[in-house]
Amino acid sequence: MARWSEITAAEPEFARQVRARFAVYRCETLATLRRDGSPRISGIDAVFSDGDLWLPMMVGSVKIADLRRDPRLALHSPTTTALNADLSDWPGEAKIAGYVVEGTEANSNSERLIDFRVDVTEVVLTYLDRTDFVVESWHEGRGLRRRERWYPDEHRVEHTIHWEQKNDV
Repeated sequence: MARWSEITAAEPEFARQVRARFAVYRCETLATLRRDGSPRISGIDAVFSDGDLWLPMMVGSVKIADLRRDPRLALHSPTTTALNADLSDWPGEAKIAGYVVEGTEANSNSERLIDFRVDVTEVVLTYLDRTDFVVESWHEGRGLRRRERWYPDEHRVEHTIHWEQKNDV
């Protein structure tokens, strides 16, 4: 597992782009595991601070119970929608997976919050680059990889028609 500062040191541009996706809005989506093993998704305000990724949570929340029982998590950046029908302005998305470590110090902002630090095992960044759908991923022990998938014009045309019908353009 890696701390966020290790990923930033190894792949600074990649880390910058991931943080930019998380900075688009304040509320991210956190996935945890319930007692029965089924997934739970919750909103959360993740914080990048002092070289780490932190998840502040309210005391007594079910997210805390889930993570104390099973520290695995997935975190998804805020979801944004392209405004242009051809998707040219879609900024992409980022996802982070790993484990949490409960903070040992009280949250300085509130007695009602507990901070959890994320030890990262995987980071994925997706976006469009001209005609390609790009997936950049960092995995612990493997480093950064980039895959491109051709994004056919006919799909863009289909999406444009659907988008125009949906938005009565």
